[in-house]
Amino acid sequence: MEKIAILSDIHSNVFALKAVVQDAKVKGATVFVNLGDILYGPIAPRQTYDYLQSLNAITISGNQDRQIYEATEAEIESNPTMQFILSELGQEPLTWMKQLPFDLQITTDIYACHGTPSDDLVYLLEDISSGRPIVRPDGEIIEKLNGISSPIIICGHTHTPRCVELSTGQIVINPGSVGLQAYTDNEPNVHSMQNYSPKASYVTLQKTCEDKWDIVFHKVTYDVESAVNAAQNRGRNDWVHFLSTGRCL
Repeated sequence: MEKIAILSDIHSNVFALKAVVQDAKVKGATVFVNLGDILYGPIAPRQTYDYLQSLNAITISGNQDRQIYEATEAEIESNPTMQFILSELGQEPLTWMKQLPFDLQITTDIYACHGTPSDDLVYLLEDISSGRPIVRPDGEIIEKLNGISSPIIICGHTHTPRCVELSTGQIVINPGSVGLQAYTDNEPNVHSMQNYSPKASYVTLQKTCEDKWDIVFHKVTYDVESAVNAAQNRGRNDWVHFLSTGRCL
């Protein structure tokens, strides 16, 4: 089987994306899968879109892809980052994002979603009700799969690299984030996600001759300074900290 590079949560960080793609190609990846949350961010949304078009990745939508093209006038007016994104992108990327599938059965073995199979705003693997991520019990994860029976489930959204094996024999893989290694969110309650390193994250996946799965997590050094400068130019000092440290404020 071909070696698949699984990417997620690029968040307009073209500098991290290029480094990850180069690293994956060196490691023999020939298929790229992108799990959404692609262009939202104060770094380089249009450059990220243009680069992705040359990559020909299998791509699904994320919640913040929807957030861009569903933004109301009031939401745009109150969000300088959204104003920057929309002014950078133009119409073509919006049209592209609108046609991205919510989820995808990539092969008979591999199913892809951004959050859960039924909701791109819900974390599949983590309970964050305490304000920090705790891996859900086996039964809760199986329930949130909503009947999906593929041996391999790949998901994003949490920016946290994980590989969780279920009692069903299924393996759930989150590759972590290409572009943003920490963040704090207010929904559904205040919580922080952090990876304690600025390095970009992705996974390679390959089926072996013995019909088993070779799953490898990768951390990639990239030009963080350029990403930080872009965020700083947009007045996003929170992103400056997230990008440069991999930690929350």
